[in-house]
Amino acid sequence: MTTDPTAIPLEQAEAQVALAVERVALLHLAYAEMLVDELGETRGKELIVKAIRRYGAKIAAKARQAAQAQGLPLEPEHYGAGGPNWPSIGISDDVEQAEVTGETRTYIQGCGLAKTWREQGNERLGRLYCLVDASKMMAYNPAYKVIHLQAEPDGDERCELVLRETTEQEREDFEADRDWSYLDL
Repeated sequence: MTTDPTAIPLEQAEAQVALAVERVALLHLAYAEMLVDELGETRGKELIVKAIRRYGAKIAAKARQAAQAQGLPLEPEHYGAGGPNWPSIGISDDVEQAEVTGETRTYIQGCGLAKTWREQGNERLGRLYCLVDASKMMAYNPAYKVIHLQAEPDGDERCELVLRETTEQEREDFEADRDWSYLDL
């Protein structure tokens, strides 16, 4: 038991983060649906992908600054040098890592974002938000991306993320702010 009067129970902290995650999911979905409704499927998706690229770049800028402040090269292993990559509580039910054929895989079960999009009946547009994982890594170091081999919004039981090298085409499309997602949604 803590004597810190500002401390709150873990369950309360988890609930507060889960509420914030739900709100982020709803905000993304509201903008995404509005763009598609107003501009049509093709142009709407194009702008959503551009917005997620910009969002990822803003996140990556902080990661770059943290790594550079410590004199670290902008390699994937230093991405979290400024702190955690995402909240460790309240965003999902379970996060674990494992080595598979020489790659580190991150498994996320019970994603709060995917749950909200499922409840709203629009996992397809919600899924575009997940591109932030590739975007923030590519903005940090264009030679790499984090991709979803599985994604809850796609109907998978869990998300499975892995770091991969980018292709020259992906780097060119990302730099030119063209559709670098290659998702058929």
